[in-house]
Amino acid sequence: MKVVAIIGCGRIARNAHLPALSQLDDVRIKYGCDLLEDKAKKLQEDFPKIENVITDYKVALNDPEVEAVWVLTPNFAHYTVTMDALRAGKHVLCEKPITVNYALSCEMKEEADKQGKILNIGVCNRHHASVEKLAEMYKNGDFGDIYHIVCSFRACRSIPGLGGDFTTKAASGGGALIDWGVHFLDLILYVLGGAKLKTVTCDTYCEMAKDMKSYKYKGSMWAEDTMNLEGTNDVDDYVTGYVRTDKASISLNGAWAQNLDIGEMYVDFLGDKKGARLQYQGMIQVFDGQTLETEHPEYDIPNQYLAEDKAFLDSIDTGVKTRGNIDNVLESAKLLDMLYQSADAHKELDADKVTFTK
Repeated sequence: MKVVAIIGCGRIARNAHLPALSQLDDVRIKYGCDLLEDKAKKLQEDFPKIENVITDYKVALNDPEVEAVWVLTPNFAHYTVTMDALRAGKHVLCEKPITVNYALSCEMKEEADKQGKILNIGVCNRHHASVEKLAEMYKNGDFGDIYHIVCSFRACRSIPGLGGDFTTKAASGGGALIDWGVHFLDLILYVLGGAKLKTVTCDTYCEMAKDMKSYKYKGSMWAEDTMNLEGTNDVDDYVTGYVRTDKASISLNGAWAQNLDIGEMYVDFLGDKKGARLQYQGMIQVFDGQTLETEHPEYDIPNQYLAEDKAFLDSIDTGVKTRGNIDNVLESAKLLDMLYQSADAHKELDADKVTFTK
């Protein structure tokens, strides 16, 4: 029986990890922790497997019965809470992004190694059946040479929680790129079997809600309960970039909001034998350059968060570092940092020459 704690009782806890952990009979959730006690209590009401509600996460870290913690806090707290947990002798699953700062991400990896603990990152798409299938196809040579990958993560007008933590750089570290883009880019690097960065160029924009009080959105604004029109909006609502790796080039376009009434969430893998389009968190279709036919593979898509959480727990038992371990995710953290550095500097960056500071 694993005794664990949940630190952070927001959306990712409610919508992803608590439904998954509630299905596991060999897990006790001894603590649910949030600075807002009412939020933690409401989560406990909906997920009674949570035994105790606390507001100070160090209560859980000081409990010798707790073996592992899920760090599901806002982005800015990932580093501090994870480092505290590792130093307290706990295994950690920290939600993505590790941090927006590559040097700090490396420190987290070093601390996990020093303490002899498992540190996994919430890169849930690595456990999605479609992504697994694409990785298998690449490994088997089905695509031939994948020379370029296109990813698009664009919505019409859906800036989340305008004025709150989502759009405040000090809290989130960034906008559409750090929220949506990191998922797309990480799964691409995973499918490519651990591609290494060569050059990165990026531009970011904060255009659609410069006047927050006049901003209009279509449908519902997700995270609307955190909206604060007297607050801050200083993150990217649009991002575009180009990445060269040792295996393929990547072009990306992402938007929380744009004045186009379309939404596009896909990744195209372009090979000289076959190509494939992944509809994000959906199915894939494959075009065969020899038969000139499109294939629609059939397979089950299980709960990726359940698979991710089970893999973390199994890794604690075996000591084997799997696909979600920080060792295998650091290149994604480097890419995120380089993209934002490139946007700030308005120039292309060489991965071998860029400086990463804390």
